[in-house]
Amino acid sequence: MHAMAMTSLDDTCASLRSQIAATEASLAALKCDLAHAEQAATATLAADTAGNKGKGPTRWPLMPDEYRRYGRQMIVSQVGLQGQLKLRSAKVLLVGAGGLGCPAAQYLAGAGVGTIGLIDGDTVEASNLHRQVLHRTKNVGKYKVDSAIESLRDLNPLPTYIAHRNHLTPAEAPTIFREYDLILDCTDNPATRYLISDTAVLLGKPLVSASALRTEGQLMVLNNPPRPPGDKTGGPCYRCVFPRPPPADSVVSCADGGILGPVVGTMGVLQALEAIKVITAPSVDATSSKDPPSLHIFSAYSSSPFRTIRLRSRRLTCAVCSAEASVTLETITSGSTDYVFFCGSTNPASLLGPTERISALDYHERYPDNVPAPTIIDVRDNVQFEICNLENSINIPISTILSSSRPSKAQNGDVDNQSQLPPWIPSEVANSDHPVYVVCRLGNDSQIAVQKMKDLGMHQDGQRFIGDIRGGFRAWRDQVDPDWPEY
Repeated sequence: MHAMAMTSLDDTCASLRSQIAATEASLAALKCDLAHAEQAATATLAADTAGNKGKGPTRWPLMPDEYRRYGRQMIVSQVGLQGQLKLRSAKVLLVGAGGLGCPAAQYLAGAGVGTIGLIDGDTVEASNLHRQVLHRTKNVGKYKVDSAIESLRDLNPLPTYIAHRNHLTPAEAPTIFREYDLILDCTDNPATRYLISDTAVLLGKPLVSASALRTEGQLMVLNNPPRPPGDKTGGPCYRCVFPRPPPADSVVSCADGGILGPVVGTMGVLQALEAIKVITAPSVDATSSKDPPSLHIFSAYSSSPFRTIRLRSRRLTCAVCSAEASVTLETITSGSTDYVFFCGSTNPASLLGPTERISALDYHERYPDNVPAPTIIDVRDNVQFEICNLENSINIPISTILSSSRPSKAQNGDVDNQSQLPPWIPSEVANSDHPVYVVCRLGNDSQIAVQKMKDLGMHQDGQRFIGDIRGGFRAWRDQVDPDWPEY
């Protein structure tokens, strides 16, 4: 009986496998048919558009579907029929298909921009979905540009969508930018921002630049009107506003600082609005006179969420748009203009030596179930500490550590004198010789905290161990506890 039951189960498993294989083959065939149908639809639309252009003036310059789709914005006086025709013929490149690029692309596609290019080398992650509104759960692991274009085609199949599945590089930037009329900077790191702005100026492309972090955002329209380097009537560029990049160790990404979805969505929508204004303006000069260069600042929790700061014109000593320009297309493509060197390395350096650090696994094996109870200091902020923390850990945010006044350095390892220690150090830590382990989210802030405590003499001239858990809680999740919350 047992053998007969096993045979029956084997037959059932084999049958299910066969059904799954057949279903997967059918799904693959359907996807292939869909791809062919989409290609045919795009080709038909392009042929129809080309045919209409070839016939010369016609009674109706737009297709019936375009009147239905865009009628509500065409009756706005600032757009009109001529503005809609400009939108249809415009070619816009969005650098970045994330929190800024998704809403910007969505509204540009909805508005009827004729050609939309997206460049991004990243793939969709689950942590993106709360703010990057074009992506779907089913597309996790897929290239962001492909995921975004899939959604954009569902919204509006009429525009031409171009996918650039790579990160923007100096060698390729000029070649890509030449094919577009307007550039949107939807990135989140300084080196790429300078590259985008420099390339846009040298190729005569207006640039709409935005950024967002936590609950705040910024927006600028740069190089508008676009003029050659040395022409004082041109709009300022990114280097005119920020001649020097921020210190590399002060740059905080959304992954580290956090971001509220509607904040970055607001900035992306405003990018699309400014892009439409630039495209539909009667003339570049008219736009320049009506909209002087400005920096728009958004703060979600402020009683007045929007502020505008007037920007100066082009800087006389700007490295890219002045008569003394040193940045050229040749220096960009050849690598002579080194953006990583200019902005500083974004990879945090290791501040501690190997003997001052311990892996998450080694720590767990040394103190299983926190026995014997070690002194462990968690330097994440209070909000992150509430999300998840190690038992008996002490929360001292790194911001508190760095903002405290620096007392005179303790001498000869004397940490009993409380007057020589800042108030953020708990007495039970100061008056103990137990080893201290510092942990943070990724293993960067913890190193800074360890150095700070050693500067205060808490290591007792090397008699007391003070170090950090290498890799922080990301390493803890990978090496010790796979159920540890990933955020």
